[in-house]
Amino acid sequence: MQLECNCYQAGSLRRRPRKNGRPVWEFRYRDNSLPGSPMKQMTLSIVDYPSEAKARVALQHKLLDINGAGPFKQQNTATVGTLIDRYKQEERIDEIVSQKAGIARNNSGLQYSTAISYRTMLEKHLRPAWESVPLSAVKPLAIDTWLRGLTREESGKAVPVSVKTRGHLKAMLHRLFERAMFWELMPMARNPMEFVEIRGISKRQKKPFVLTPEQYQLVVGALDDPYKPMVQVAMCLGLRVSEVLALQWADFDFDALTLKVTRAAVHGRISRVKTEYSQDELPLDASFATLLRSWRKRAPKSPEGWVFVNETTGKVYHASCIQQDYIRTAGRKAKLGRDIGWHTFRHTYRSLLDDAGAPVGVQQKLMRHAQVATTMNVYGDAQMRSKRAANSNVVRMVLPESGVMRAAG
Repeated sequence: MQLECNCYQAGSLRRRPRKNGRPVWEFRYRDNSLPGSPMKQMTLSIVDYPSEAKARVALQHKLLDINGAGPFKQQNTATVGTLIDRYKQEERIDEIVSQKAGIARNNSGLQYSTAISYRTMLEKHLRPAWESVPLSAVKPLAIDTWLRGLTREESGKAVPVSVKTRGHLKAMLHRLFERAMFWELMPMARNPMEFVEIRGISKRQKKPFVLTPEQYQLVVGALDDPYKPMVQVAMCLGLRVSEVLALQWADFDFDALTLKVTRAAVHGRISRVKTEYSQDELPLDASFATLLRSWRKRAPKSPEGWVFVNETTGKVYHASCIQQDYIRTAGRKAKLGRDIGWHTFRHTYRSLLDDAGAPVGVQQKLMRHAQVATTMNVYGDAQMRSKRAANSNVVRMVLPESGVMRAAG
């Protein structure tokens, strides 16, 4: 009768030379799932893992598989580094980030911009601080202390990171611990991040700037093609810049006066739009459709039918360069008093919907928000002229002009 092995396997790792090429790391272990527990081995690239420590970190996920079915549970051995590795693998973060500019090969999974953000948080902040810490040893107080002490360099000095950054890191950790419990890397319990409070995270750090129609005309008047029609599309339809840059002429139905928003362009990579609710059909004003037809006649052509194609590269534009070099410059020429960006036009569009008296439900549909709360809270800053008019209407109801005149007399 074969006895069951009750010892935890760490395996053996050694550097092995090769006749041709660089040396490799050779990892050997026993496969207790097979009769006789035969020895097996796998190799790791020394280029990818230049030190033994890095190689052992990469093998932690494999060790969990080897020992997970035995008496030594995964939750006793898993570290934060192990969890980060598995999360990145499951979400295909490195694969998504490594995709070249162009149409995404696979539209499933995270958006490119989201994958970039996640990788930065995982590799720049979480891994250096927590990689070797067992999941069982992570406590809310330690996380809270770490978040409060995070700094970044600014003008050669260390300054605290923003509340927004701490909030994103807390959310990332919360997501990691949820997955850890799902993967049985730690016991099912209350997520430790629920005990960590980031004060001020719900406060808007910077009030969005909203243009008056007159200010918008000054800005757009300072722009030339193709940036002028880009801004006109952003302003007249309230689109995100990623959606503006990914438009194709086939998306427009000039007979029915509609536009289908289905894709987005981020850093030159084309994928689906931000959310399911962002994919929708929008109305086109007749006069605006005439403006678009005029742009179509003089716009550069491309095989894909991009509305805005870079003549030099033949591909879609990158938003950041246009914002920095053209939109901000136009805003400064207009003497607005502060810099503007792409999202200024989306905020202004929402505010002008208020001015036009559009019902909140209609505003939500035009903004393509999943929740009406987003429309009201994030984009709900009505212009002073509309707020003044609404306030005056109420005042006139309760304080008639004749009464005001009598009181003044």
